[in-house]
Formats: sequence, C-alpha cells, structure tokens
Amino acid sequence: MDSDPFPPGFLEPADGSPDVVFYSWPRLVTHIDDNAIDAVGALYDELRIVGDVLDLMSSWVSHFRVPPARLTVLGMNAEELDANPSAAVRVVQDINANPRLPFADSSFDAAVCCVSVDYLTRPVEVFTDVARVVRPGGPYVCTFSSRCFPTKAVRGWLYASEDQRGAIVERYFDLATGWGEPHRARLTPPFHPGDPLLAVWAYRTTTAAPSTG
Repeated sequence: MDSDPFPPGFLEPADGSPDVVFYSWPRLVTHIDDNAIDAVGALYDELRIVGDVLDLMSSWVSHFRVPPARLTVLGMNAEELDANPSAAVRVVQDINANPRLPFADSSFDAAVCCVSVDYLTRPVEVFTDVARVVRPGGPYVCTFSSRCFPTKAVRGWLYASEDQRGAIVERYFDLATGWGEPHRARLTPPFHPGDPLLAVWAYRTTTAAPSTG
C-alpha cells in the first residue's frame, strides 16, 4: 500500500533509526495509568475479545481482565514478551520493517493493539495483513492515549488532537482491505484528570481474505 493519502512526512518518526535499536532494551513499565488500563480491560470485555487473540505491538502486560483462551503476543523485545504472564505464544518482529505477519490466514478470533498504533510507519499494510489473519466477523481493536515515545511516533500523530487521532485510525481502517465500518469511542470522561483513553475498532468482513503477497 502506498502512503499517498497522507501528507509528505506524515508517517515518518523524528527518529529514523531502526526500531530494533530503540527497543533493544526492555521497558517493564505501564504506559498508561490505572484508570486507562481498567478502561482497556472493560472494552475487551464489552466486545468479547475471547478465543485465539493476537496482541499486536505487545509488551510484558496485556490489559485483559480475564486472559483469552490463547493469547499470541507480537512485539519488539523478547524479554518484555517473555515476562507477559498471559501469553501462550511470543513472537518478536518489527512490523514497520516487515508488515507481513508470520501467521496463516484466519488464525485468530480477534486482534488488539494497545497504545502502539501511533508508531506504525506502514499502517495500511499492517491493518490489511491483520485482516488476513483474523477470522471473518472478528474485531481488531486499537486503543490509544496521549502518552508515547515522541521520537518514534509518526509526525502526523504528534501534531494531531485527540479527535484527529481517532480520525487517523479510522482512516487506516478505511484504506486497508478487509474491514467494515470503524467504530470510535472515548473510554475515559472528557476533562478526566488522568490519561485519556480512546479506541477505534472494526470487524473483519466476511469476504475472502485479502492477499498481501
């Protein structure tokens, strides 16, 4: 997929060095506060994120109140993934360098991405391949906040408002192949004193799995 729908530089981070260097050492911390974490878990419950689930761009913790039957975590740092107590399968991959996911078609009932969508430099390719590996009717849920590593978030994200960030993720779904109409919600109250938590999700269409080559 090309990035023509976005202005020049929109999908570029300030730090253009390889992600593998930035993520070479583990960060065993949470990136959102407890209220935002609770909001993530509540949304997963509401949307019934169960069964075989892919946690994309994951870390040492996945914010499920009750872990799904089989959780696959894919991220950049092996030590972080090894520390994730909910994970059944752990995969290290830089999806900015290679957005083709190492899974067969229709491998998962659902996919999630928590506070990491802002780092995607090839989001349309990634969203399209997530559709390939999610079974028809399954959701892909992206949650995000105001916190990030600013040198690694893409420039378009850094200069966007909260509403604009929601629109950006909706645009990723619209441009990708295999997703129905996206849904957007704010999961913490307006003027909430802690970390804001927003979400955009869509459901895999029931047509044939998209081919990404």
